[in-house]
Amino acid sequence: MAVLEGTSKPTSAPAWKPLTGRGGARSQGRARVAGRWLVRIVILVLLAMFVHLLLTAKSLQWGVVAHYLTAGNILLGLSRTIYLTAVAMVVGITIGTVVAFMRQSRSVLITVTATAYIWFFRGTPLLVQIIFWYNIASFVPRVSLGIPFGPGFVSADVNRLVTPLVAAVLALGLNEGAYMSEIMRAGILSVDAGQTEAALALGMTRKLAMRRIVLRQALRVVIPPTGNQTISMLKGTSLVSVISMAELLYSVQLVYNTTFQTIPLLVVASIWYLVVTTVLSVGQYYLESHLARSRSKPPPRSPLALIEESVRRMFLGGRRLLPEQR
Repeated sequence: MAVLEGTSKPTSAPAWKPLTGRGGARSQGRARVAGRWLVRIVILVLLAMFVHLLLTAKSLQWGVVAHYLTAGNILLGLSRTIYLTAVAMVVGITIGTVVAFMRQSRSVLITVTATAYIWFFRGTPLLVQIIFWYNIASFVPRVSLGIPFGPGFVSADVNRLVTPLVAAVLALGLNEGAYMSEIMRAGILSVDAGQTEAALALGMTRKLAMRRIVLRQALRVVIPPTGNQTISMLKGTSLVSVISMAELLYSVQLVYNTTFQTIPLLVVASIWYLVVTTVLSVGQYYLESHLARSRSKPPPRSPLALIEESVRRMFLGGRRLLPEQR
């Protein structure tokens, strides 16, 4: 606190401000650039070490991998994996759509039933459900059609009806239906209620408005998580190997149980899973791009474009991706 001569009012001393000149800014910029290059070098070294391990590890036996990659039994297991994925997703999407509409019902009984279905199949592990359906004959030996709590007209042995394929489809489809119901419900709720009100004002029925107006707009929200669920389903089919379903993983296990070449055969399975997953990811990208044409927001960039942009930014520098391009 200082007092000037001839005045009675004290004045405060000027606040101290750090001096930030061009030299300080330049040093900070150099430190950031050095840090970025250090991170890049570390990543490249780790990648080089990983590639070197893949090429030099004796346990991989790339000759064995190349031999079994296109073997007949492996390709047959791959086809069964794709078939299981497709059938389970069709069953799951169908059940999920019905359950999503049940959740929107005004009936308390219907809503509680749909909620209980979702609660049960999302709350129990998929592996437990697969084993349960495979052993359902121990719980219900025979099924019959007839009068409830009365005589049956037609009956069948459950042990013959529920084969490993049927058990796998039931477990995967019912489990997926619980997740797809929430995805479908989120897509329906994402459409503004004014769209339905406008359709009803034009004379449409609620069913027609739901089919032509709401569901078509909900697809933009439903497609991305459905694509992710399809990829998860592809990998989830490997769980049915516990019930001796000859899909890709079980076909690989049959081979390495006799040849004891565990690591090379697991690499074969991993390669095929990666190939099919990549194809599904590319298909999902083009489907999302097609649905995004009518929006002002630009469509998502292709995976190859994102990789190219990342490499260019890493080594040559450049602009950052815009939020709508990520």
